[in-house]
Amino acid sequence: MSASGVAVLLSWLSCCGSALWRYYSNSPNYDIFSTRSIIKLEYEGTLFSEWSAPATCSIKNKRLPKTELRCSSPGMHAIKPIVSGPDLEEERYLSVDNSHICFLWYYKTISFVHNLTQIVVLWIYDPENADPSELLWNANEPSLNSIILSKQLAALGQMPFIYTILKRKVYFPQERIKDGKWYVSVPMTTRDVLKEVRGNQVAFQDCFIANSLFLLTFPLLTIPEIPGFLPISSPRGSQLIANWAACVPSFVVVVADMETFQTNDSFHTWTRIRVPPNILTEDERHNVSDVTLSRDGIFFLINGILYLKNYKTFTRLGSNANLPDGGIIGITSRKWCWINYLLKDKERRSNMAIWTENEVYLGYARLKFVKIVTTEKLKGLLHMSPTATLTIHNVEYTGHPLELALLLNYCIICNTSKTIYLVIHNEDTVQWVFQDFALNVSIDTFLIPYFLYSAMPELLLWDKHRIYYYYHNFTDTGVLQTTTEFGNLSRLSQNSIIHNVLMDYYGNIVVKMENNVMFYFKIKIKDAIKLHLWTNSTVKSLISFKPSGNMYLIYVFENGEVYPEEYPLQLEAQSITFKTKEKCPYMAFHNDIFHFSYLLDKGQNLSLWAQIVYPENIGLYIVVESYGPKILEIKDQIQYEIALGHCSKTTTITFSQNINYEAVDDYFKLQYENTGLLLVHVRPSELAKTCPISQKVFQISVGCDASKFIAVKGFTKKECLQHDFFYIIEQSYLRDRPSKPLRVKYNWDKYGCPLKVDFREKFHPLVQLYNDNGYVEDVEVNFIVWEIHGRDDYSFNNTMKKSGCLNEAQTWNSMIELNKHLPLEEVWGPENYKHCFSYAIGKPGDLTQPYEIINKSNYNHLVWPLDHSGMYVFRVKILDPNYSFCNLTTIFAIETFGVIPSPNAYMVAAFLFLLMLLFFSTLILSYFHYMRIYKKHIYEPLHKSKRKKKKN
Repeated sequence: MSASGVAVLLSWLSCCGSALWRYYSNSPNYDIFSTRSIIKLEYEGTLFSEWSAPATCSIKNKRLPKTELRCSSPGMHAIKPIVSGPDLEEERYLSVDNSHICFLWYYKTISFVHNLTQIVVLWIYDPENADPSELLWNANEPSLNSIILSKQLAALGQMPFIYTILKRKVYFPQERIKDGKWYVSVPMTTRDVLKEVRGNQVAFQDCFIANSLFLLTFPLLTIPEIPGFLPISSPRGSQLIANWAACVPSFVVVVADMETFQTNDSFHTWTRIRVPPNILTEDERHNVSDVTLSRDGIFFLINGILYLKNYKTFTRLGSNANLPDGGIIGITSRKWCWINYLLKDKERRSNMAIWTENEVYLGYARLKFVKIVTTEKLKGLLHMSPTATLTIHNVEYTGHPLELALLLNYCIICNTSKTIYLVIHNEDTVQWVFQDFALNVSIDTFLIPYFLYSAMPELLLWDKHRIYYYYHNFTDTGVLQTTTEFGNLSRLSQNSIIHNVLMDYYGNIVVKMENNVMFYFKIKIKDAIKLHLWTNSTVKSLISFKPSGNMYLIYVFENGEVYPEEYPLQLEAQSITFKTKEKCPYMAFHNDIFHFSYLLDKGQNLSLWAQIVYPENIGLYIVVESYGPKILEIKDQIQYEIALGHCSKTTTITFSQNINYEAVDDYFKLQYENTGLLLVHVRPSELAKTCPISQKVFQISVGCDASKFIAVKGFTKKECLQHDFFYIIEQSYLRDRPSKPLRVKYNWDKYGCPLKVDFREKFHPLVQLYNDNGYVEDVEVNFIVWEIHGRDDYSFNNTMKKSGCLNEAQTWNSMIELNKHLPLEEVWGPENYKHCFSYAIGKPGDLTQPYEIINKSNYNHLVWPLDHSGMYVFRVKILDPNYSFCNLTTIFAIETFGVIPSPNAYMVAAFLFLLMLLFFSTLILSYFHYMRIYKKHIYEPLHKSKRKKKKN
């Protein structure tokens, strides 16, 4: 938006209503608010006289309602406007820092869909000397100041790189700085979207560059506006309704009472969502009661009917999509982002919930909807009286990645009061768990739930006037208190009612009233403070948060324009708590929890630490809360230090497994019982609204890591001619001894390049473990190999006795005999493996047989036949039952060569017969030839020759 457009929109904020004042910074999200920063002051109202500030701060023109402020010394500075009326304006205490962070990274992205890459263009800019387009974050090229600054810092050794928070990958620029810009190429992804621009620790004039957190995913397109389509909106005079993608919070849809708006960049740009004519009536188009955003499009709830708007169409959903044709009272989607999660029984999880008074449906990708429960079924599950009235009050996703909560209305004589119960559904295990929760309310009370970002289920409920908190798995409950009015927020906000509640990932919670009065508290805190008035009561607004985690306000004006405005929540909260003298009970909270999710395979443990530093004699400690199945042992070790009146406690937490899966009765059942998802919450034992980031919530999944795979070292797809071909396997070389040879197609895509091996050389496969990040380790444990087309004309060089067996070891023949009903690839595996190194396992037998189990250190090799060459395609399977929850297999191919083929007896006999026939034929022909010559000379008369002599 242009500077003139911003000025016009800001004029709407000050057109009417009560007087107020606020401040701005050139730094995005108020990241830099220091002695170097220009603080812009703005007063709304007609009674302004001048600004009041301490001597350490200078005001450009104190008599102007819009002016600039600079503070030369750090600390809390009291700033307020002086007005001519009897009422006094609010005084703010602005916290000005003495930071050496002066510069920021500017970034823009260019997407290349054809090769699924994105180019991130980076340069350095100074917010106090930047171009207006850089401050509005719509610059395409760096300004002259930014070019000079970037080149200067590059000359001093600055080199940016992009670090991914989730997978901890690093991407560097493709080349050195060019025209004041760096270019970094990163792959498009949906699993590693949170990124941070970092650089070397290089200073220029004692100033450093701040790291910049941003979100980068596949390009998300908004639905375009189509000429001739009509607006769709909420009823006239209603408050804003919004929804955003949990893992892409910049992708937002907002429904106002005149239009619906969509954005993919937190309303830096936006489009209007309109619908084709002749589908909805005029009243229906202006009666949207709820909205939800998903990959399939935007879902609107209108008069109890669900509609879908996407790029192609606007559709009514009902029985054609396995949904009710009417009577829907609510829709919701997930509030918290969990990119990685473990599913045991299901292939996918839902992305939205739809409910009527008596039924609940879950919505999945590609418009698949499934009814999961009815109130009649819930009565049976919860053992309720069949004569009681049970209806669905509200539905909301919890902080758990796989759980959904239902609030239920329960009453027998439903005249004046009802009881609200809570039941939680796990999508993976399909279990319904009745919670220790009961709230008696009047019959017409409607409560809105909001589950907090925590490990244990923790909930906020609100009606029009109060907020109810339910902490620590619903065991710590009450009404959120205020300094006056006993928690009635309406009385503290000119009888306005609660509009929406928002919590960020750091534990900050903001309550916004319909007249834009806001209250603030933190998770686990039981009282709230009223924040300074920031927005005029006549403007319709909504509070949301950016991908960086910072909250911002969305304004929708009567002229159909949308304007986003950053909101300095931390500065505003510090101003209030400075006046109330509230102190954080601890000085520092550190930890090494850098991931949102951890995945443990068999035998893997996880150790983390957290440290709290606090004044002496307070007695704080680290709290570790977990929620989920009891599949891990949790042990902690505490180290305590005290010095100069300060104490520190460091807690080391270890999550471990101790299950032995070898030779158990039901291997798969034991695996199932010991896999699952555990949420963990690490926090200080006491909190306050003045504390910095005070919690870490993460998940530990125990199960198969789908990114793991194995490969045999030395096999690639690049060192041979890439083509498919056919070859023949003689029937005598096959395990089943069929009646005719087997013709096999060599699939290069599956098998890769075959390794050529001399028939006299033994081969020992070295199996290696990989994941998405590359090589992990050499596999040390036992594995087996078999030829996938049924060949058995190979053997092993080790015998059972040489391998150390005390009883006969398992072999392919013995396992096939025991499992005749199974295919070859399933007859032998970790589920039925038993070792041979104990007299108590197995039975005596012939220990001179080949030992058919291989590992890295047992020097067991494959041995080839000496009388023929061949092509062998082997499959490898990990045999050790304690190595992995995954069924790890791979394929490799070997072609033997060097054997001089033995001649065929029939061919030899035929050749000798032909040779002898030729010999005797030649001999006989020679005999007759010479006999003819002999006869000629014997029977020719001698006088003929004498007569010739006489004549001569």
